[in-house]
Amino acid sequence: MRLIPNVDDLAADPVTHHYDDMIAPSGLTNFLGTARVDHDLTAISAVTFPPVSQGLTRTAACFVDGRLVESYGAPITHEWRPDRVRRSVSLPGLDLTTLTVCAPGETAVAIDVRVHNTGTAHRTVPITLTLAAGAAHTGEAWLDAMAPEERNRAATGPSRLVFTNQATTAWSVQGVDTGPATGTGAEVRLSGIAPASAEHEVGIGGIERGGEVTVHLDLAPGATARFGYVHALATTQDAATAAFERIAADVPATVRAAEAFWNRQLDAAFQPGNGEFSGHLPTLETTSEPLRRLYWWGVLGVIWFRRDFAGNVLGRSYDTLMPNYWATTTFIWDYSLSSITHALLDPDAMKRQLRHWIASDIHTHFGTSSLTGGPVGRWYSVNDYAMTRLVHDYVRFTGETDLLDEKPGGLPVTEHLRDWALAWQSLRGTGPLADYGEIDNLLECVSSYTHEVASLNAANVWNLRTVAEILAAQGDTDGAAALEAEADGLVKAVADLYLPGRGHFAARQPDGTRVPVRHVYDFSVVGTTIAADLDEHVRREMVDFYRRELQTEVWLRSLSPWDPDASFSIRPDHQWNGAYPAWPADAARSLIALGAPEVAIDWLPGLARSANQGPPGQAHFTEEAMPAVNGGARKAPPQLPYIIDWACSSAGAFAALVIESFFGVDPRVGSDRLDTSRACIAALDPDAVLRGLRIGGRLVDVHADGTVVDAS
Repeated sequence: MRLIPNVDDLAADPVTHHYDDMIAPSGLTNFLGTARVDHDLTAISAVTFPPVSQGLTRTAACFVDGRLVESYGAPITHEWRPDRVRRSVSLPGLDLTTLTVCAPGETAVAIDVRVHNTGTAHRTVPITLTLAAGAAHTGEAWLDAMAPEERNRAATGPSRLVFTNQATTAWSVQGVDTGPATGTGAEVRLSGIAPASAEHEVGIGGIERGGEVTVHLDLAPGATARFGYVHALATTQDAATAAFERIAADVPATVRAAEAFWNRQLDAAFQPGNGEFSGHLPTLETTSEPLRRLYWWGVLGVIWFRRDFAGNVLGRSYDTLMPNYWATTTFIWDYSLSSITHALLDPDAMKRQLRHWIASDIHTHFGTSSLTGGPVGRWYSVNDYAMTRLVHDYVRFTGETDLLDEKPGGLPVTEHLRDWALAWQSLRGTGPLADYGEIDNLLECVSSYTHEVASLNAANVWNLRTVAEILAAQGDTDGAAALEAEADGLVKAVADLYLPGRGHFAARQPDGTRVPVRHVYDFSVVGTTIAADLDEHVRREMVDFYRRELQTEVWLRSLSPWDPDASFSIRPDHQWNGAYPAWPADAARSLIALGAPEVAIDWLPGLARSANQGPPGQAHFTEEAMPAVNGGARKAPPQLPYIIDWACSSAGAFAALVIESFFGVDPRVGSDRLDTSRACIAALDPDAVLRGLRIGGRLVDVHADGTVVDAS
């Protein structure tokens, strides 16, 4: 039984598709930057290594025998692994394969291209890559979903094109590894097309083609030849050129190095005292393959977003989306959904991020830029709940209660916690509950989910009780009692939003009307925060509603298709046709809290089939909206009207599902006692063990029967 995954264990299923099929293009990272791997055999886009960005600029589109590969109509197979993407296609008389990697330790991408002659005659095959760049370096926060890009000018060099922006502060060097070692030669030329006089409009085109590089491969029958493509970015020409030449000297070695690099990262993530992360995650010993797969999926989906680029104001941060949108931005909400994973895996980075957010005004933005530390975006109404959850998880898992006495922003953290727990009071309208405004502050694409929603008002009850527990552990019994009393009064008003017999809640509007909303966010947050306050018949009705209207075999519907608002939007992260990646994990946690662990257990094999396309996407479609991919819920694509990214950092919710819900791990602030009384893992695997879990200064093994012993 393998306890620590390698790149093969986490490999996605091969996906074969034609041009513009509904397949989300995958991403790669080396923690310095990211790249998107497009449908074409060699094309990549969104190659971004902060502080240099290129928006969604596409480059390295492939022509074989003078014809665009995509135009042949031949299906191209993509095989993703954490370290690489293998692409392959069969054309008349030729099999072509490429391996694409983000070069470890370099601000660059490399592609190893191999061409095999399947015919009976000798041939010379011209392979042309059309090259473009939009390198930009603003020195400011990237405040739009897409990273900045600029028009670049291009110049030829040996086997390469050299691109730069007008200010010569961003450089892109792209070309091939021709020379004696490969036996190939290269032709390089500029496009000869005059730059457009204005910005392109959507639907007309992208950035101008800078030029092209052509390699001629001599192939005997049955023979294989290769060449490599390298794309390096930097803020100076010398740095970009040096990176290009280091990688071009041995592209196959760079591909091998990427595999070794990623296997080291995965191993380190589960090893105490490793040299990559400031903490580690426990290993999961279980006979349940679905549970193990989901656990590894959640861990990978957090590691994937580590960013260590030069100039990162926090030294290390964890982005939220990739490879298309919001590069260098960390969202408070998404980070909180992976809170336990961050606290265990990389507590030092988490502490720096928390100090930074606590010192800011969390009621004015949804996240921060790792380029500047400045705010990004509008206020999200979840922020008080998210920050309380983050601080609570950090302190209870690390045992570092000293953080509570620190004064980021001029106040002790305990006072910030008290402020967040009481912030809802300033949002009350005419009733006792907080009014969280319109859709832009909530779920964005559900028009009826507005104002006094059950989820965040239930979260306010949890905030009050959680902060009361922290204050009591700090000796402030009077402050704790006051918050407990507030919680006891508020929970009754939240329960009043429930619609008896229907299993879901209403959202109260400013005029007092109650709009029924059949959304999973109410189910998940209410279930994970105030389940014990609900009558048994309410809990049962909620589970029945969830199974009847939201759960599918391999994923879930965020909004019931029987809800009138299901016609409002087709964005699949929060609507009827799909779900954001944390929602299945949190729904399973809610099922367990509501007293139906058997429903979550029965669902696991289907959910695990959706872990077959790389780390969790920003949204996966339900099976009825789009056919599954090899049995797994299909990742939604980035193009309009979906605008969904290929991966999202809230994946850590799946690790929390295993640790906190199945194993019942519930450490208390200021206590060495580890409560596992709510565990339900024994119903799935009575011999399961969570090994090497760090709780404060202890390493413990947690057994399925609730036994906790010091790790050997």
